[in-house]
Parts: sequence; C-alpha cells; structure tokens
Amino acid sequence: MEDVQVAAWILVVPVKRTAIAKSRLAAAYPQHRPELARAFAADTISAALASPLVRAVLVVTDDPQVAADVAAAGARVVPDLPAADTQLGPDSPAAPAYLGPGQPVGGLNEALVHGAALAAAEFPGAGVAALSADLPALRTDELTAALTACVSDRSFVIDQPGTGTTLLAARPGVALDPRFGVGSALAHQASGAVPLDLPIPSVRRDVDTAADLADAVQLGVGPRTAEVLAIVFGAVAGSDGLAC
Repeated sequence: MEDVQVAAWILVVPVKRTAIAKSRLAAAYPQHRPELARAFAADTISAALASPLVRAVLVVTDDPQVAADVAAAGARVVPDLPAADTQLGPDSPAAPAYLGPGQPVGGLNEALVHGAALAAAEFPGAGVAALSADLPALRTDELTAALTACVSDRSFVIDQPGTGTTLLAARPGVALDPRFGVGSALAHQASGAVPLDLPIPSVRRDVDTAADLADAVQLGVGPRTAEVLAIVFGAVAGSDGLAC
C-alpha cells in the first residue's frame, strides 16, 4: 500500500498587486496599506521556505515589487494569467462562483489552478498546497505540523474566523481543486477536502482588517511586517498605538 505521508510539498502562493490589496486596511493604515500587504507576503513566504517539508514556493503575481522580494528570498515567480487567457467553463470549480466580490474571471482560483499545474508538472512526486499570502505571524513549525497532517487526498486549514481557508493541500496526483472566496471553508469541505483540527493559530490567522493585524501582532509577526509597523507608529510593533 502506498505510504500516505508526503515528504515534500510545493506551495503555491497567490499575491495580488499590492496597490489594490488589503483594501479593508485602508481606513486604519491609509498611507501604509500597500507596504503592509507586501510585508505580509514576504513574511509568509520566508516562513514557508524555512519548512523542511517545503521543496519550493511558487508565487503567482503580477506585482514587480513582490516578485523581486520573493525571488530574493528564494521563491519562484510565476507570472499571473490575464483574465483574457482563462479557459474555464462556467461549471468549473475554479470559475467565478467561488471568487470573492470584485474578482475578475482570471482571479484567485484561476491563479492557483495555473500555479498548481506548473508545480505538478515540474515536481510530479510532491504534494501541492495553496497558501494564503496574508499570514504575517506564520510560524514555520506550525506550517510543518499542518503539512505533516495532510494525509488525506485533499486537506485544508480553516481560518481564524471559521469561514475561510488559509491552506489547501493535495497529495501527488490529486487535483488541488481550489474554491477560495466567500465561504471557502464550506466549499472546500463540500468538495471532499478534510479540515485539519490542530493547534496552529499562526496558520489560521490571516489578516484582512486592523483587528486581525492586532491579533497577529499578539502572536508575533515576522520581521518585514514588524519593520513596517515600527515605521507607522515610530515604535516597535505591539505598542499601545496599534490600531485595532
């Protein structure tokens, strides 16, 4: 019988252009929202690359600054597909039914399908996992624990609020079938993916709002995010001035 443990994973991380990313942070951080989005991605990817189970990280983005950041860290850059290149039909699980409000047809799920296909072709013996780019408190050991627990064909991690998804993993030869967007936790479970029940708060703590960021700071954010917050407040991250 085939061993269900996967020794190596390829992570696919989609990163939206930071000029338009994290719009819900704009009220609290109007001048630094793009820098925060860029820092979140950098810290997420650095923590992921440090995991002994991660063989490579493919970052799907069309943001040149993000591309430069992640390439310097050791990740691979995959140019995002323009919406005009989509060949998804209306019934595809990666089609707009699973995209968040305002996402174009060539959106998050299509970017993940694109990146996952490249990962599977280049690394056929590895599992493929989609990881959110907004996990500034991500701990390498907790990500490693999550990947170790991904023994089902498809597994996923529910975000801290309990409705979204921060990690979706598929074993070698299994389609990733991403269904990110509003209510993605239910969508992924309905598609057959198995939720992981582990004490991994840093893997669950994605950041969309100022309150989310305050929570992430309590967990301990990575150096790039801490640096931006220090500039914002003129002090170290976690000061009483942190917006929440």
